[in-house]
Amino acid sequence: MNIRRVRFDHPDAVKLNDEVQAEYRLRYGDGGDATVLHSDDFTPPQGVYLIAYDEHDRPVATGGWRSQNRNDEGNEDGDAELKRMYVVADMRGRGLARRILTALEEDARIAGRLRMVLETGTKQPEAITLYASSGYEPCTKFGYYRHHEESRCFAKAL
Repeated sequence: MNIRRVRFDHPDAVKLNDEVQAEYRLRYGDGGDATVLHSDDFTPPQGVYLIAYDEHDRPVATGGWRSQNRNDEGNEDGDAELKRMYVVADMRGRGLARRILTALEEDARIAGRLRMVLETGTKQPEAITLYASSGYEPCTKFGYYRHHEESRCFAKAL
Protein backbone atom coordinates (compact mmCIF):
# COMPACT_ATOMS: atom_id res chain seq x y z
CA MET A 1 0.00 0.00 0.00
CA ASN A 2 1.06 3.50 -0.79
CA ILE A 3 -0.39 6.04 1.66
CA ARG A 4 -0.44 9.62 0.40
CA ARG A 5 -1.45 12.99 1.81
CA VAL A 6 -4.13 14.60 -0.32
CA ARG A 7 -6.53 17.50 -0.03
CA PHE A 8 -10.02 16.66 1.20
CA ASP A 9 -11.35 17.97 -2.13
CA HIS A 10 -9.01 15.77 -4.22
CA PRO A 11 -11.07 13.73 -6.73
CA ASP A 12 -10.11 10.42 -5.08
CA ALA A 13 -11.07 11.79 -1.66
CA VAL A 14 -14.42 12.97 -3.03
CA LYS A 15 -15.03 9.54 -4.59
CA LEU A 16 -14.29 7.69 -1.35
CA ASN A 17 -16.28 10.22 0.68
CA ASP A 18 -19.27 9.57 -1.59
CA GLU A 19 -18.85 5.83 -0.98
CA VAL A 20 -18.67 6.17 2.79
CA GLN A 21 -21.71 8.46 2.79
CA ALA A 22 -23.62 5.83 0.79
CA GLU A 23 -22.66 3.24 3.38
CA TYR A 24 -23.83 5.52 6.21
CA ARG A 25 -27.15 6.03 4.41
CA LEU A 26 -27.57 2.26 4.05
CA ARG A 27 -26.65 1.47 7.67
CA TYR A 28 -28.56 4.31 9.34
CA GLY A 29 -31.37 4.93 6.85
CA ASP A 30 -30.72 8.66 6.72
CA GLY A 31 -28.86 11.17 4.57
CA GLY A 32 -25.36 10.18 5.70
CA ASP A 33 -23.02 12.07 8.04
CA ALA A 34 -24.28 15.65 8.27
CA THR A 35 -21.16 16.92 10.07
CA VAL A 36 -19.90 19.99 8.24
CA LEU A 37 -16.39 19.45 6.88
CA HIS A 38 -14.24 21.84 4.86
CA SER A 39 -11.19 21.03 2.79
CA ASP A 40 -9.15 23.49 4.86
CA ASP A 41 -9.95 21.48 8.02
CA PHE A 42 -7.47 18.87 6.76
CA THR A 43 -4.68 21.22 5.66
CA PRO A 44 -1.47 20.87 7.70
CA PRO A 45 -0.77 21.82 10.40
CA GLN A 46 -4.49 21.98 11.28
CA GLY A 47 -5.08 18.45 10.06
CA VAL A 48 -4.30 15.95 7.35
CA TYR A 49 -6.16 13.69 4.95
CA LEU A 50 -4.74 10.37 3.78
CA ILE A 51 -5.60 7.91 1.04
CA ALA A 52 -4.14 4.43 0.67
CA TYR A 53 -3.64 3.26 -2.91
CA ASP A 54 -3.23 -0.35 -3.98
CA GLU A 55 -0.64 -1.70 -6.43
CA HIS A 56 -2.83 -0.56 -9.33
CA ASP A 57 -3.02 3.00 -7.97
CA ARG A 58 -6.65 2.51 -6.99
CA PRO A 59 -7.77 4.49 -3.92
CA VAL A 60 -8.88 1.88 -1.37
CA ALA A 61 -8.83 3.44 2.10
CA THR A 62 -9.06 6.89 3.60
CA GLY A 63 -9.09 8.87 6.81
CA GLY A 64 -8.24 12.26 8.19
CA TRP A 65 -7.96 14.31 11.33
CA ARG A 66 -8.78 17.94 12.01
CA SER A 67 -7.84 20.20 14.91
CA GLN A 68 -10.48 20.92 17.50
CA ASN A 69 -10.29 22.98 20.66
CA ARG A 70 -12.70 23.62 23.50
CA ASN A 71 -16.08 24.46 22.00
CA ASP A 72 -19.79 24.24 22.71
CA GLU A 73 -19.98 20.83 20.98
CA GLY A 74 -17.90 19.20 23.72
CA ASN A 75 -14.39 19.17 22.29
CA GLU A 76 -11.37 19.92 24.49
CA ASP A 77 -8.26 21.98 23.81
CA GLY A 78 -5.74 19.93 21.86
CA ASP A 79 -8.19 17.49 20.28
CA ALA A 80 -7.53 15.90 16.90
CA GLU A 81 -10.86 14.69 15.54
CA LEU A 82 -10.75 11.59 13.38
CA LYS A 83 -13.00 11.77 10.31
CA ARG A 84 -13.97 9.68 7.30
CA MET A 85 -12.19 6.45 8.12
CA TYR A 86 -13.20 4.09 5.32
CA VAL A 87 -11.97 1.02 3.47
CA VAL A 88 -13.59 -0.14 0.22
CA ALA A 89 -15.53 -3.38 0.65
CA ASP A 90 -13.21 -5.69 -1.31
CA MET A 91 -10.14 -4.56 0.68
CA ARG A 92 -11.51 -4.97 4.21
CA GLY A 93 -9.89 -7.32 6.67
CA ARG A 94 -6.33 -6.57 5.51
CA GLY A 95 -5.30 -4.10 8.20
CA LEU A 96 -5.68 -0.97 6.05
CA ALA A 97 -7.83 0.91 8.55
CA ARG A 98 -5.31 0.21 11.31
CA ARG A 99 -2.44 1.46 9.09
CA ILE A 100 -4.34 4.67 8.27
CA LEU A 101 -5.26 5.12 11.94
CA THR A 102 -1.65 4.70 13.07
CA ALA A 103 -0.41 7.19 10.48
CA LEU A 104 -3.07 9.72 11.50
CA GLU A 105 -2.23 9.35 15.20
CA GLU A 106 1.46 9.90 14.52
CA ASP A 107 0.76 12.94 12.36
CA ALA A 108 -1.54 14.49 14.98
CA ARG A 109 1.05 13.82 17.71
CA ILE A 110 3.76 15.55 15.66
CA ALA A 111 1.38 18.48 15.11
CA GLY A 112 1.10 18.90 18.89
CA ARG A 113 -2.40 17.52 19.37
CA LEU A 114 -3.03 15.98 22.80
CA ARG A 115 -5.67 13.38 22.12
CA MET A 116 -7.40 11.76 19.17
CA VAL A 117 -11.19 11.73 19.42
CA LEU A 118 -13.82 10.18 17.21
CA GLU A 119 -17.52 9.65 16.93
CA THR A 120 -19.01 6.54 15.41
CA GLY A 121 -22.31 4.76 15.71
CA THR A 122 -23.80 1.57 17.04
CA LYS A 123 -24.41 0.32 13.49
CA GLN A 124 -20.67 0.30 12.84
CA PRO A 125 -19.53 -2.51 15.16
CA GLU A 126 -16.35 -3.18 13.17
CA ALA A 127 -15.30 0.44 13.71
CA ILE A 128 -15.94 0.20 17.44
CA THR A 129 -13.88 -3.02 17.55
CA LEU A 130 -10.99 -1.37 15.66
CA TYR A 131 -10.89 1.63 17.97
CA ALA A 132 -11.21 -0.39 21.17
CA SER A 133 -8.41 -2.72 20.06
CA SER A 134 -6.28 0.35 19.24
CA GLY A 135 -6.48 1.77 22.76
CA TYR A 136 -9.48 4.09 22.42
CA GLU A 137 -11.80 4.40 25.39
CA PRO A 138 -15.33 5.79 25.66
CA CYS A 139 -15.38 9.52 26.36
CA THR A 140 -17.91 12.29 26.88
CA LYS A 141 -19.97 12.70 23.75
CA PHE A 142 -19.03 15.59 21.48
CA GLY A 143 -19.75 16.91 18.01
CA TYR A 144 -22.76 17.07 15.76
CA TYR A 145 -24.27 13.76 16.91
CA ARG A 146 -23.59 14.11 20.64
CA HIS A 147 -27.30 14.02 21.47
CA HIS A 148 -28.10 10.98 19.30
CA GLU A 149 -28.71 7.68 21.08
CA GLU A 150 -26.79 5.65 18.46
CA SER A 151 -23.69 7.86 18.77
CA ARG A 152 -20.58 6.55 20.51
CA CYS A 153 -17.52 8.71 21.20
CA PHE A 154 -14.01 7.53 21.95
CA ALA A 155 -10.67 9.14 22.81
CA LYS A 156 -7.02 8.17 23.05
CA ALA A 157 -4.20 10.21 24.52
CA LEU A 158 -1.52 10.96 21.97
